[in-house]
Parts: sequence; structure tokens; C-alpha cells
Amino acid sequence: MDDVMYIKDLRVQTIIGLYDWERKVRQEVSIDIDIFFDNKAASAKDSVNDTIDYKKITKAVISHVEKSSYKLQESLAESIAVLIKRDHPNNSIRIRVSKPGALRNAKDVGIIIER
Repeated sequence: MDDVMYIKDLRVQTIIGLYDWERKVRQEVSIDIDIFFDNKAASAKDSVNDTIDYKKITKAVISHVEKSSYKLQESLAESIAVLIKRDHPNNSIRIRVSKPGALRNAKDVGIIIER
């Protein structure tokens, strides 16, 4: 089984949604990222060069999401997956994107994709 580098509940403001008002106002999305990899080399060498640089990924995702303007969370999740897979093509990833407070009586609503 692979090890997992994860980023949980990354909060970013972006334009997202179908309704006219959603196209004019930035909303917060919450993003979870799981990247599956073999941690043996990194733990043996104790070197960032042999692991997943989560700071680099976080900066890239924040920049991408802040500049984006998707109607669907599904599209945003897929674009994040494509962004991460560019630098980590051999790693499996799981992306969760949600809009906290988007539904009354629900904490959040979102999508989880695996690539």
C-alpha cells in the first residue's frame, strides 16, 4: 500500500457557481488533496528531494484556484488534479472540493475525484 501526503481543508476564495450572484462574488471553497506515493526513499534519506513538496503544491493550487472562475465544483476539482498530475504523473491522487455552507442544514457539499 502506498503512503499518503495530504493537505486538508485548504481554504481559498474563488468565483464558483451557477447563479448570477455567484458569478460576481468570491466564495470560499475547501480543498483536500491526497497524493499516494512510496515514502521509503524520503524517510531513508531525510531529504525533501525524495518526497512530495506540499508547500510547492499548496502555493500552486492557491494561485490556480484564486484565478479560476468555474461554474461547477467538478470542473474545479478536475483542474486541480491536472495541475498536480503535471509534476506527479506517476502518483495517484484524490481531490475533494467543497463549498461550506452552500446548502441549508448541511455543513458543506462537494465532489471527490481520484486520478
